[in-house]
Amino acid sequence: MGSLFRSEEVCLAQLFLQSASAYSCISELGERGLLEFRDLNPKVSPFQRRFVGEVRRCEEMEKTFTFLQQELRAAGRVPGPCPESPRAPAAREALRVQEQSEQLAQELREVSRSRASLRGRLRDLRQCLHVLREGQRFTSLPAPLGSPPRPPALSEREPILDPSVRQHLERKISFVAGVIHPWRVTAFERLLWRACRGYLVASFVEMPEPMEDPATGESITWVIFLISYWGEQIGQKIRKISDCFHCQVYTYPESEASRTEAITRLHGQIQELSVTLEETEKYLAEVLDKVAQVLPTWRVQVQKMKAIYLVLNQCSFDVTKKCLIAEVWCPVRDLTQVQDALRQGSYQSGSSVECFVQRVPTSESPPTLIRTNKFTAGFQSIVDAYGVASYQEVNPAPYAIITFPFIFAIMFGDVGHGLLMFLFALWMVLYEDSPRLRQGTNEIWLTFFEGRYLILLMGAFSIYTGFIYNECFSKATVIFPSAWSVATMANHSSWSSAYLATHPSLTLDPNVTGVFQGPYPFGIDPIWSLATNHLNFLNSFKMKMSVVLGIVHMGFGVVLGVFNHVHFQQRHRLVLEFLPEMIFLLALFGYLVFLIFYKWIKFSAADSMVAPSILIHFIDMFLFTSNAENLPLYPGQVPVQMVLVVLALASVPVLLLGTPLYQWCRQGRLTMGAVPVQPLTTGEQEPLLEGQEAGNSVNATTEDVESGGHSPDAKHLDFAEIFMHQAIHTIEYCLGCVSNTASYLRLWALSLAHAQLSEVLWTMVMRNGFVGLSYVGGVVLVPVFAAFAVLTVAILLVMEGLSAFLHALRLHWVEFQNKFYVGAGYKLCPFAFAPDTWE
Repeated sequence: MGSLFRSEEVCLAQLFLQSASAYSCISELGERGLLEFRDLNPKVSPFQRRFVGEVRRCEEMEKTFTFLQQELRAAGRVPGPCPESPRAPAAREALRVQEQSEQLAQELREVSRSRASLRGRLRDLRQCLHVLREGQRFTSLPAPLGSPPRPPALSEREPILDPSVRQHLERKISFVAGVIHPWRVTAFERLLWRACRGYLVASFVEMPEPMEDPATGESITWVIFLISYWGEQIGQKIRKISDCFHCQVYTYPESEASRTEAITRLHGQIQELSVTLEETEKYLAEVLDKVAQVLPTWRVQVQKMKAIYLVLNQCSFDVTKKCLIAEVWCPVRDLTQVQDALRQGSYQSGSSVECFVQRVPTSESPPTLIRTNKFTAGFQSIVDAYGVASYQEVNPAPYAIITFPFIFAIMFGDVGHGLLMFLFALWMVLYEDSPRLRQGTNEIWLTFFEGRYLILLMGAFSIYTGFIYNECFSKATVIFPSAWSVATMANHSSWSSAYLATHPSLTLDPNVTGVFQGPYPFGIDPIWSLATNHLNFLNSFKMKMSVVLGIVHMGFGVVLGVFNHVHFQQRHRLVLEFLPEMIFLLALFGYLVFLIFYKWIKFSAADSMVAPSILIHFIDMFLFTSNAENLPLYPGQVPVQMVLVVLALASVPVLLLGTPLYQWCRQGRLTMGAVPVQPLTTGEQEPLLEGQEAGNSVNATTEDVESGGHSPDAKHLDFAEIFMHQAIHTIEYCLGCVSNTASYLRLWALSLAHAQLSEVLWTMVMRNGFVGLSYVGGVVLVPVFAAFAVLTVAILLVMEGLSAFLHALRLHWVEFQNKFYVGAGYKLCPFAFAPDTWE
């Protein structure tokens, strides 16, 4: 939890890896996820790096795995996740994986090709069988009753040269049979009729069973056609038209005996092919089972292997080319774990020389590392959305754990709505380990689930502020007896029956003894919900509450800047920045808070009519005047206000010129006391890494390493740039104190809007359900309550909740974090084998 308040200390280090054990060491570091590697070869093309061959081999294996996965999905099998995270394979094991995967892929290709061929052959045989069966029905039909008798068959006793006999011989009937897609039957039949001029007889019938379309893979009911024709030219036309319509044409024997023999032969062939296809399917299922068993593990291993070689490509060889050198960002407290990982990797590789890590001085700003858990991750993501914290800067996230839900609840204060939100978040928290909730595909749902603890606190704080406002679905609850007594007021007043008849509203005078018995124990008295002036009362209360909380919130942000000044050894900023900022904020707006509380304490109901206006006093404060009609709150108020305004104005030039003048004077003293340093010659600038120019890296030369990473010449400070930056900061802060204070009034506006929407929803929807106490009223109440529940969730919980969330987010980003938070850093991205990324 220590790193939550400020990012951890991160150092630049070098890893010295022996060539034989570099792979094992990087694998061990990837399993632990401790280091962020830097690229020492930025000018080298990815295709010219040392381990590009190994990377390509991994990509080839990934292509093979993709083919295997596609075959599994085509068979209706979904490859499951890897049961456990295997380690990256060694070189010999990687070769074994490559060989086995290619062998399985080749087997799948051959078996799939054989299965497709067998299926196609079996489909053709079945279609041919159906064609012969249906065709035999057409050609073997008996003559219907009443039809003219058939002419007698030709015999050897008839004269051969008889002209009528010669005409019968020329009219030999031929057949074309096959199957066609049902969508093409109409056009096929029409074209046949037009092209052949009716010299044919075409019969069409649907196939008894549907079969697969080889082109699309869909199961359709084909149409069988049998065409009888006279003449060879007509037959050629029919065959050409059949080819144009992609018909499957089968040989149709002319004699019935030949057809019967063909049907019997087809039955035998279909039975043999079915047995062969069944055995092929069994073998294919065995191969797919083997693939489904080993593929998840292989994918994880190869992806880890590829990641390791990509990291090794970022390393550089030393001059002797026997050692790989890597630059890494490493948390200081994890250096011992890094050394242990290197020792373990060297032992696994069998190397006799251990690899080691060495810290390197640097002048660069390290990356930011803030460790979070499932509770703090949601709040940290809110801060990181504004900007990642600069290195070792104060982190606003731990304070946002309290302030963010509280500011949200001020705008969303309602016991009922807060309870619904709390229960929804509590359900997600209790079942957070459920895979069904974690593995959702809806992005909106995943956003809610990741912020479940944030929603839980927002709901809890909304319940608290709901009790303060005394609102539960816009209705007040009587937890304690009201402090106002109507009976006492009636006894001490002349309220007659005529007076009550003409005055629908009655005034309770707190100056009458016994009418007002003191403050309500907790929250707002429920009698205010019945008053006609309750909106005026809540306006005054919530407006002043918003101003007070806003100024306290901004002041807390200014105070947090002290921790940055002290940590970065910039103690001059305590006097030249923090002190003027606090004087400006407290002298003006802190005084406004004092006036609010002083008026609350000093004036009671007895003298409330003569209480002065704080707003007029605050305006007169800037005008250095006083108003005779607006009485002072305390003696000597005008001189005190004049002094406060002068102090606030005097702090502005100190804030504007203090830091630039201090930097300029400090730079002058350093320049006066500087000692000239002789620069090194070119020969003395020896690069540590091969192929690396001097100055290209933090540890580019031995002189840089020995001098702590700083060049001999001090960095020259540009006074104009410093002054411009400070001028922008001064203007932004002074004007921001005014605009940000007004910005916190959104707490008042959204709180009133939420209360009024709740009241309107109750009045216009739920109240209509209470039309009567009869059975009809109970029946009507059911749909009315359903509409009320739906509108409550859709409008007040979702829309109003989102609006309050966005406004609370803006108040934290702009009004709060702007006082101390820079957010100009970048995250530490360690090299790690995350299990979720491989699934």
